[in-house]
Amino acid sequence: MAGCGTGNRELESLSISPATATANGSSVQFTATGHWSASPATEVPMPANWVACTAGATVGLTTDVTVSSKGLATCAKAATGTYNVFAWDPQYGSSGPICNVIDVCGPGCGRVSVSAQLTCP
Repeated sequence: MAGCGTGNRELESLSISPATATANGSSVQFTATGHWSASPATEVPMPANWVACTAGATVGLTTDVTVSSKGLATCAKAATGTYNVFAWDPQYGSSGPICNVIDVCGPGCGRVSVSAQLTCP
């Protein structure tokens, strides 16, 4: 996917750590890392928008898992199974519109994005 950025520095990709996690009755902190084309090449934590979806879903968000604006994921009391946690860069280049919504369980508005897995026991 094409990167986003300002000047000569482009956001090439994002990564999330941990890539997989199990809640075990507590919240899980996910952290997005931005990988840039120029120095500084890594930004941790990278500001991102966050959302959760049922694993394997192609449409619709889940209310079984909530994710804060800082990447803290919490399973609802009745939630069980595996969920995808998505992070995406809300900026569309340096001057385009900001994307604060996600319509499907995948890349937000075509921006640079990444996902991790969370298992709720």
